[in-house]
Amino acid sequence: MGHLHYDGQDYDFEDRLLAHIKTATGQKLRRFEPFFLNWNKSLKEGDGRMAIWISPYVPLTVRYSGGRQPEINPVWVKVLEDTANQPYGMQVMSEEQAERYAKEHY
Repeated sequence: MGHLHYDGQDYDFEDRLLAHIKTATGQKLRRFEPFFLNWNKSLKEGDGRMAIWISPYVPLTVRYSGGRQPEINPVWVKVLEDTANQPYGMQVMSEEQAERYAKEHY
C-alpha cells in the first residue's frame, strides 16, 4: 500500500493505482492546472467519498511500498487526466473502470 502525502495528510492507495494517479497528476501540475482528486473511501475509513484540492503550490509526495516501478497503462492515465478536466475533478478508478470509460467516451 502506497501513500500520497499532501498538505500534511497521508492517503493510502495500492501502488499500481498510485503510480497512475501520480502520472496523471504530474501532467496536470506541470501545466499549473489545479483540480479536485476524488475517490471512494475504503471500508476501514468508513463510508462516503473523499475529495482534496490538488494545487501546484502545495508539496505532494508519493511513497510506494514496493521497490519496482509498475507498468503504466497510458489509457488509464488519459482517463484520469481527462476526468480531472470535468467540474467534479479527477475520479480515482480501477484499470478496468478506466478501460470501460475509454470505450464509452473515445
